[in-house]
Amino acid sequence: MLLVTGAAGFIGSNLVASLNEAGRNDIVVSDIFGDDGKWRNLQKRQVCDIVPASDLFGWLDGRRLEAVVHMGAISDTTARDADLVIATNFRLPMRLLEWCSDARTPFIYASSAATYGDGAAGFVDDWSVDGLRRLTPMNLYGWSKHRFDVAVAERHARGDKLPPQWAGLKFFNVFGPNEYHKGEMMSLLAKRFADIRSGRAVRLFKSHRAGIADGDQSRDFVYVDDAVAVVRWLLATPSVSGIFNVGSGTARSFRAMMEAAFAALGLPPAIEFVEMPHAIRDQYQYFTQASLDNLRAAGCNAHFMPLEAAVARYIGGFLSRADRYQ
Repeated sequence: MLLVTGAAGFIGSNLVASLNEAGRNDIVVSDIFGDDGKWRNLQKRQVCDIVPASDLFGWLDGRRLEAVVHMGAISDTTARDADLVIATNFRLPMRLLEWCSDARTPFIYASSAATYGDGAAGFVDDWSVDGLRRLTPMNLYGWSKHRFDVAVAERHARGDKLPPQWAGLKFFNVFGPNEYHKGEMMSLLAKRFADIRSGRAVRLFKSHRAGIADGDQSRDFVYVDDAVAVVRWLLATPSVSGIFNVGSGTARSFRAMMEAAFAALGLPPAIEFVEMPHAIRDQYQYFTQASLDNLRAAGCNAHFMPLEAAVARYIGGFLSRADRYQ
C-alpha cells in the first residue's frame, strides 16, 4: 500500500487521481476533511482506506508500506498561529520521517518555494546545510517548511538514520483543478475566472519597483499535472534522494496568465491595475523562477507545459465546466 497524507488537498488529490488512472487503487489517504467541501477532491477516486489525521500514527504502528507521500501542511502564507504551524509543518513530518527511517520506507514530502524568501539568495536548490542556511523565508509558512528541510539536510550531513529514499519538493506556483477549497491561496486564475468569463476587468497590482511594469510581477507557474509527474517519477526511482525544485523553469507575469485566460475564452483582455496594500509591499515577491539543474542531474526529464497551454487546459477541462473536479 501507498500512503498519501494531505490527500484531499490540492496536489495530494491530483496525485491520487493520477495513480488511479494508472490502475492503482491500493492507496491509503489521510487528511483533515473539515466542513468546507474538500472531500469533493476525492469524490471520484478509489482508495483502500481513509485514515483521520488524528489516528495516523496509531494506524501506522506495525504497518508495512511501499512509500509515504506527505503532502499535508498548513499552506496559508498569511497564517499567524505559530504553534499550530510548527506542530503541523515541522513536528508532524519529523515524526513521519522517523517512522519511515525505522520502517525502511521511502518518504517524499512537500516543501515550498516560499523557503527562498525574497529571492535575494537565488532559486537554486542547493540542499547542503550551508546552502539552505543562506535562505531567509519571509513568512511563517515558508520558515516552517525551511526548518524541516534544514533538519533533514542536517541528518544527512551527520550520517544519521534516514529512510532508504527521502525527497523534498520545493513546489513553485502550482495551479490546476481541485484548488477551490484554498480560498485566498487559490491561483489568481481560479480566483478571477468568473470575472474573466463575464468580460469584467481583472484587477492586478501596480508595481512599486523600478524597472517592473504594472502586472509584470512574475512567478514560475507550473500546472498540477506536471508537479504530480515529478512525484510519480520519484516513486518510480527509489535510488534518488535530495531536495528538488518543482517548477517550469520559466518566470511568467501575472499579466501574461490573465491574457492567456482571456485568449482561451476568445475574449479581448480587460485588465485594470490597483494599488498594492501597504501591509504586503515589504513582503511581496516580484520574481520567482525555479532552477531545474538539480532535478535534471538526478535524471528527471519531465516536461513542463507552457503557460498558455496549461491555462487553456485548465479552463477548457475544468473551470468552464459544471463539474470542475479532477
